[in-house]
Amino acid sequence: QVQLVESGGGLVQAGGSLRLSCAASGRTFSVGKMGWFRQAPGKEREFVAAISWSGSSTYYADSVKGRFTISRDNAKNTVYLQMNSLKPEDTAVYLCAAQSLVAGTYSYWGQGTQVTVSS
Repeated sequence: QVQLVESGGGLVQAGGSLRLSCAASGRTFSVGKMGWFRQAPGKEREFVAAISWSGSSTYYADSVKGRFTISRDNAKNTVYLQMNSLKPEDTAVYLCAAQSLVAGTYSYWGQGTQVTVSS
């Protein structure tokens, strides 16, 4: 099993920045790609960003491209999401996920951290 714990959420004004962290523990050798997703009230969960195990490949939703940056520090088993130029529509619970190397799917999820952007 892999445990994921997010931190860094909060309340910020539009145009501001936040940095989310996701600390992994347990069988971390069994995961590869890591990702961030978000879910706003009344909406479906949506993909935000992902990063390969090596960090050499990153993927972004069009809505955050150019504003958010995903990175990882494998020595610390931590993934980060730097969010700049935040907009009210970025308000959501942000969840970290880890892709199982065996299943090839996002098999492990954190509890989420709330991000609220005021206008």
